[in-house]
Amino acid sequence: MKAEITPQEYEAFKTFLQDACGILLGDNKQYLVKSRLRRIMEENKLNTLAELLERVKRTGRSSLKEVVIDAMTTNETLWFRDNHPFRILQEKLLPEFGDRKGAQSLRIWSAACSTGQEPYSVAMIIEEFRRQRPGRLRDVRITATDISKSVLEVARRGEYEMIAIGRGLSPDRQKQFFTPAINGSWQIRPQIKSMVEFRELNLLERYMLGKFDIVMCRNVLIYFSAELKKDILTRIHATLNPGGYLILGASESLNGLPHLYEMVQCHPGIIYRKK
Repeated sequence: MKAEITPQEYEAFKTFLQDACGILLGDNKQYLVKSRLRRIMEENKLNTLAELLERVKRTGRSSLKEVVIDAMTTNETLWFRDNHPFRILQEKLLPEFGDRKGAQSLRIWSAACSTGQEPYSVAMIIEEFRRQRPGRLRDVRITATDISKSVLEVARRGEYEMIAIGRGLSPDRQKQFFTPAINGSWQIRPQIKSMVEFRELNLLERYMLGKFDIVMCRNVLIYFSAELKKDILTRIHATLNPGGYLILGASESLNGLPHLYEMVQCHPGIIYRKK
């Protein structure tokens, strides 16, 4: 990108991104746009953001649109991020559903799963629970979704470099749930990988995923407008089974929608039960 981003270009790009995937860029985030789109601009021999938007809008350039959205929505993630949700899952939700369902199916949705650390962390917690409570929750299915094709490809492979493994994963869990690969990376074990199905999904579009007992939608709603956030939370509510739970990110809260969800204090941490 050779030219500086003009105010008009930035506003046009903000509108494009919100319409395409719901993300609402804040003011003065031009540096973020430049850093994330620089390689795409160079590869397509484009000098300005206006040229990029024009190219994206042309018929048959959907692949470029996907690449741009991918660049703007991909974020780094951690194993067992924020800790509290996984403690709540381990100490409250799995025992509750284990007693309620026995060995019957438990369905979990990890929304905006990025490169797979969250759903695989959930699968590890479930495997540890099974070892402590043999015969309980034998049929667990985790659906993990993201808008980005590239991060889903990484997640499906289940192979991570050592620098990624070190972000939140304990040596004990690394030893239990991963095997070393030839190239120096680490491969997640089949019993964990087999629990998770990865699917491409835009949270603004219709959900054709079925029903869930637990939905984890963490650290993504902060990027949406209040109106879109309310719409997404309403549609998530429709995917929850009776008595199902919603888990948000540590910095997120459920403002409004008291007719849909009730707050559950977990000391520390808050989750939401479907009414």
